[in-house]
Amino acid sequence: MDSARAVDDHAASAALAEPVVPVRARFYGSMALSNLGLWTAFFAPIQILLAQQMEVLAPGDKESALGWVTGIGALVSLFSNPLFGAWSDRTVSRFGRRHPWNLGGALVGAVALVMLGRQSTLVGVTCWWCVAQLALNAMLAALTAEVPDQVPVAQRAVCSAWVGVTQPLGVVVGALLVTTFGHGIAQGYGLVAVALVACTLPFVLLVRNTPLPRSERPPWDSGAFLRGFWISPRLHPDFAWAWATRFLINLGNAIGTLYMLYFLRDGLHYERLFPGKTSEDGLLIVVAIYTAGVLVGAFGGGMLSDRSGRRKAHVIASSVVMTIAAVMLMLPPNWPLLMAAATVLGLGYGAYAAVDQALITQVLPQAADRGKDLGIINIANSAPQVVAPAIAAILVTRGGGYAVLYLATAVVTWLGGMLVRKIRSVQ
Repeated sequence: MDSARAVDDHAASAALAEPVVPVRARFYGSMALSNLGLWTAFFAPIQILLAQQMEVLAPGDKESALGWVTGIGALVSLFSNPLFGAWSDRTVSRFGRRHPWNLGGALVGAVALVMLGRQSTLVGVTCWWCVAQLALNAMLAALTAEVPDQVPVAQRAVCSAWVGVTQPLGVVVGALLVTTFGHGIAQGYGLVAVALVACTLPFVLLVRNTPLPRSERPPWDSGAFLRGFWISPRLHPDFAWAWATRFLINLGNAIGTLYMLYFLRDGLHYERLFPGKTSEDGLLIVVAIYTAGVLVGAFGGGMLSDRSGRRKAHVIASSVVMTIAAVMLMLPPNWPLLMAAATVLGLGYGAYAAVDQALITQVLPQAADRGKDLGIINIANSAPQVVAPAIAAILVTRGGGYAVLYLATAVVTWLGGMLVRKIRSVQ
């Protein structure tokens, strides 16, 4: 009995303790691949496939239709991410707390994507996009918690760089799959679904999750479970400021990028500038340039932050760089300026994604609730997707057009970066 209890206690300490063993290349590589599949599944629909479907289903009101579909989907993710994070915290499985949600989310998400490609009504598209959001957010909640679960503090900015660069890479991979290999909307969704599952499997198979012993799972109390989703800003002010910083920066990013395909087509008139090319071709080039900037910014900023131990200065600097990119987009549009702005935006966002994620893992209230608390942080990623479509649609159609859209992007992004100075427990 004593030896069994000792084993149980050791498993609990391993599952909930602050990690100290350095992670290796296998962890970095397979986790980055899993995140790449996840972001491909998120962004290929948002950037291209849903936009194409709206042009078919609502050609006279495509901006508003896209805003409604993406906004409702983001509203679903707003609640599902912390909920799945909390459930993964409580999961007792021989495969660990997170892997069942990683794999299950990928499989259900793949089915939802395939079904999306078969829809011919706005209601059908919206319903299946909501199912996809549920599944993908279950996967996101579990993957996000893997960093504080398994990565020591001294490696977190570099690890976050590996994870952070997969977000823009997901846009590139998704665009390539859809525009180069996909022939039609349905086939595009099918290719993205296959990529999601294929990218998820190596991490699940190669990286071990330490199981949570049943004795360490708190007794079920629905009231306590629901109350746990409120984290008092008075008791945990640094967590609250980190949430606000991420919300504002992601709101600025969402406002500025949601209508990029339409900006290329209707603002820049890309197809008139380059006869024989489509606006989707232009979007792929812009995203590729942006991604190159993200790669440099993420790994450069992540290594500098881990070596110095400083987080806040890097977040502030990256927000200023992103603000400059938004100001560049306010100028009369031309192709060289757009490419330059994409480079600057990529550098800023790359550094931000790496360092801010590391910072957030250092202000979590307690180890037993990492998944749930990071799910609450992830609301700051998804809530802007609910708000941004309404803001962006009004600014583009009634508020002055794309110049005003990017002015709003600049102001909100700069504000978000400045709030990080309020955090006291992290340098």
